[in-house]
Formats: sequence, C-alpha cells, structure tokens
Amino acid sequence: MASVPSTPAEQASWLARDAVDSLPAGELERKLGREGPLRVKLGIDPTAPDIHLGHTVVLRKLREFQDLGHLVVLIIGDYTARVGDPSGRSEIRPALAAEQIEENARTFAEQAFSVLDSDRVEVRRNSEWLELAMEELFRLARTTTVARIIERDDFAKRLAAHAPISILELLYPLLQGYDSVAVGADVELGGTDQRFNLLLARDIQRAYGMPEQVVLTMPLLAGTDGVRRMSKSLGNYIGVSDPPEEIYGKTLSVPDSLLAAWYELLLGAEPPRGLSPRDAKRSLARALVTRFHGPHAAPEAELAFDRIHIRHELPDRVPTVQWPAPVDGVGSVIHLPALLARAFGVSTSQARRSLAQGAVRLDGQPLPDGSLDLDGAELDDRVLQLGKRRFARVKLERGA
Repeated sequence: MASVPSTPAEQASWLARDAVDSLPAGELERKLGREGPLRVKLGIDPTAPDIHLGHTVVLRKLREFQDLGHLVVLIIGDYTARVGDPSGRSEIRPALAAEQIEENARTFAEQAFSVLDSDRVEVRRNSEWLELAMEELFRLARTTTVARIIERDDFAKRLAAHAPISILELLYPLLQGYDSVAVGADVELGGTDQRFNLLLARDIQRAYGMPEQVVLTMPLLAGTDGVRRMSKSLGNYIGVSDPPEEIYGKTLSVPDSLLAAWYELLLGAEPPRGLSPRDAKRSLARALVTRFHGPHAAPEAELAFDRIHIRHELPDRVPTVQWPAPVDGVGSVIHLPALLARAFGVSTSQARRSLAQGAVRLDGQPLPDGSLDLDGAELDDRVLQLGKRRFARVKLERGA
C-alpha cells in the first residue's frame, strides 16, 4: 500500500473501506488501539482441492491486516469439513473421505501463501480441539438455542420447503464458533454468506468468558458467468493455480459489468481511466497472472492468447496424447469420449456433452454433430481442441 494508516481510527476506516460489515460499530477501532498484534482468524473447510479468485478477496483483506503488523490465524477445517458448512446450501452436503480432506487441506494451505505473508501466519487444524468430550459438547450446545440457529436464511428456507436438515448441520455454526474460542480470535473474516456464523461465534466466546471478536464480512465475487458467486462446482471460477494462459483467457471472458467489482475486490483499485473494457480486462488479466505466476508470465500469457484467439494459430507447445494403434484391423475406430477423457482429464460424460455442444474441434474444424467414433487414421498426428483453450496432439502408438 502507498501509505500506512497510522492511528487506530485511520486503520479501522482503511480496513473496512470495501467490507460489507464491520461489527459491532466502533469495535475494530477499539481493538486496533490496544497493545500488541491482533489475532485475525479465517477458517476454510477443504471441501475442494484448489483456491479460486473468490477466496482471494478475503485473503487479500487478511494480507492488509498483516501489513499493519497483525497475525493471521488460518484454520484448516479438517474436522468441520466432515460436517459440511450449510451456508448458502439448499441441500445436505455429501460427506468427504478423510484422505480427500487431507489432500485438499495441504493444497489450500500452500495456495493461500500466494497471497499471505507466510511469516505472519499461524496455521491450525480444528481437529486439534474438536475431538470434544461429551461433557464439553454439552457445554457448547448450551450456548445457543434451536430458535437462534434456525434464524439463518438457509435453514429457514429449507424448513419452509420441507427440505431435510441434519443435526450435524445444526451443530456446524457452534463448531465454527468454538474455533474462535480455541484460537482466541480478536477478529474473524468471511464472505457475506458467513455473517450468521461469525456473529454466533461472538455469543459463544462470551459464554466461555472471552472477549468477543470483531466481525468483518467481504462481498462475494461473482464468477465468470457474471451472475452467480464464483464456485468450482458451478464451473465459473478461475483457480489461483491455473496455468497463466488459463487465468488470462478466462479473465478476458468476464462480462464488462463486472470490471469495477473485480478491480476493487481483487486489486483494490479502480479500472484505469480512458481504457476500453477490452483493454481494461487485458490490464486486469496481466495483473492477476503476475500475482500468481510472476511478472514474466503475463506477457507470455498475452502472446499465447493472441496467437490462438486473434491470429487463430496453434499454441507454441501442444501436449501429446498417446493412443494404441490398431493391430490387424482391431481398434481402428477410436471412441472420442474415451480419447477426450485421456487427453484433457474430463469424465466421459463431460466429453459427450462437449461433443454434443460442438465444443470439440480437430485441426481447427468442428467435428460433425453427434460424432462419437472416428477412424484412427483420421486422428493420428492431428490436434484436438476442447473449448477455447485446451489442445492435444493425437499420436497413435505403434509397436516395434
């Protein structure tokens, strides 16, 4: 940042400038005025392996706290992930395997450091304290009422629709609140969908005789479709670990109406004045690629995009997918969904949908509608394209 706010009032105003809520009013300033660094908490349930740009809205705010000398407490919810956060859900989340949670947790922590200063982060897992004895669970459950829990919109809507709500889901806000007790949180951040959980944590801290945390909520980033919040399950996301050309190309696909919000929430700036939406998107795309892949990756990603989408040329490097060559006439016909699954890591059902939608090309030409099988000779040493940015050259493997 250009200049560091000096007084607690200036710091509180600066930190809350793009937040939706800073609750209770005036409390952030009061906490900033005390001696020593604040413990600023963020909990993330590792229900998916990758962090996307939507997550970085809150991570960037955490970095601002770090830049003012405060400590981030990043809680990997390896225990609460077994329950499943009901926020924004109209149905019960499926249970995840312990192995998947563990792998996701490792990836989340690594990717968070693409935004956070790792020297000012305390990484914790809530499995450290959520193996509660029954007596302690009873004590936690006494801190609130059923009426208070079902105040939240998600539960109220599901009750009205006669949709099931599991007892575990009712416990989730209590477990998240207990995290704040366990780590002594002074401030907790989250998206606006977490407002209920964050405020309930204050009640739980008070019940345990602790000072109550400040709640700071950030706007939810709309996805590349321009309508729904960014989510991997909706396919409208940009992952921080995506290749540079993916980040660049997907950013250019964002609707013009999102430019101001994306600049503010991702860069903390306004779109450059005097630039057309097209050029403003290019500037944003370069900034995002630079953030996650370094300054040298941005111009290369831009050149790659222009090569493919402006000049309609192939990328410099096209990966190869190997496929067994026919033997004595056997295997001469190749099943395209299986080939696409191997080449691009999609499921065969996704591959069939892409074929039906005309999203698959061969040497730049759309495959005929409904094509599911092609003769191997028609595919050998030719380039398959899935969507706008994914390419693979088919090579038939011939025995010696």
